[in-house]
Amino acid sequence: MTSRERVVCTLCRKGADRMPIDFGGTGTTGINAVVYNGVRKLLGIDGGTIKVREVLSQLPEIEPEMLEAMRGDVVVLWRQAPCLGLPVTGFKAGTLSDGTPCLMPDNFNTRDDERKNTVFCKEYGGRDLVHPYKRDVGSEAYDYGVPVSVRPAGYHAFARVYHPLKGVDTIDELRKFDYPEMDVIELDYLRHEARRLQSATDKAVCGVFCGNIFELGQLYFGYEDFFVNLISEEKLMDYYFETRMEVMMRDLEKYMDAVGDYIQIIQFTEDLGTQSSLLIPPWLYRSKIKPLHRRMFDYIKKNHPGTAILLHSCGAVSPLIPDFIEIGADALNPVQITAAGMEPEKLKREFGNDIVFWGGGVDTQKTLCLSGVNEVKSEVRRLVEILSGGGGYIFSQVHNAEASVPPENLLAAFFKAWEMTK
Repeated sequence: MTSRERVVCTLCRKGADRMPIDFGGTGTTGINAVVYNGVRKLLGIDGGTIKVREVLSQLPEIEPEMLEAMRGDVVVLWRQAPCLGLPVTGFKAGTLSDGTPCLMPDNFNTRDDERKNTVFCKEYGGRDLVHPYKRDVGSEAYDYGVPVSVRPAGYHAFARVYHPLKGVDTIDELRKFDYPEMDVIELDYLRHEARRLQSATDKAVCGVFCGNIFELGQLYFGYEDFFVNLISEEKLMDYYFETRMEVMMRDLEKYMDAVGDYIQIIQFTEDLGTQSSLLIPPWLYRSKIKPLHRRMFDYIKKNHPGTAILLHSCGAVSPLIPDFIEIGADALNPVQITAAGMEPEKLKREFGNDIVFWGGGVDTQKTLCLSGVNEVKSEVRRLVEILSGGGGYIFSQVHNAEASVPPENLLAAFFKAWEMTK
């Protein structure tokens, strides 16, 4: 089987020749550029320069040599603006947080503040595809120049710090806010890149659409305002969800018109859990968010039935897995096995016949970061045996591998997974 056939068969439960492996093939199974560079060195892959495409988590493009060395079966189709609303149209010389030379998006301009934090402020004008600046109510002024994301001194990734709807508490104010939509430039980019990935490789192509209307609400309003509004400002939030969803559906239709012939998987990302619980009660998800997810998933199932739906949600989401299955999710990622109620044996027993698990192959919070190579191999062996039993499993680590992961641990995890496919 080719990699593409292998992944498709696994997602359709038709029986693949072996367990598929995902090395950086989705928006949430990436490898921080620092540890990626370390794995490169261990493998003896020299030459070229690491190209960071997703700047928030500092995720690089996976080079063909690395993909083959790590036995990856999936490649990622990024949005033109993978994060921060920042369109990637070219690259310039830069450095990783450890000083390694790399290529960064040419419009990702940062500065150090007085505390040695690295700060990103979007410049005036330009195309903003996801996360626009707030327009002051009653004026044409925008909040240009304020920090959008910050990488604290000593850290290896950025955090969002700007919320354009913070303090907005009336529908009249919301009406003044224009949500960005996919434009012709991005759609042309997506069509060309999707076609290239489909023809240049035999890998399954995962298109990262995102579609995270719940998570975007937190980024727009700010976390505190968003959750307070969900409970106390029902009309305001209903208006937000209704108007944001109309834009989201137009984007989804345009997106699939551009790439639907070339991708095998579409990824929706919507974090709904913490380490110990859901972010909102199940009844609130089912009344406010689930109908929106269903609308997007129904569109895919009706109009693009050959495209599998991969839903990403971190945390303790086991109470909602039956809902994910009901509305048509084909696979769930990252399978955060250390969160409450996410024990792999339980997940496989209760849901393994109805949804594919994508990830969960080794814990990134402790094992990959803090344990030795032998402990990593042992955990991979145990988890793969549980999650791959009877099929319906794609191997990857739990979420993105951060810079604190020793390269030899990541290499050991993927080589052990490959060993278990033979």
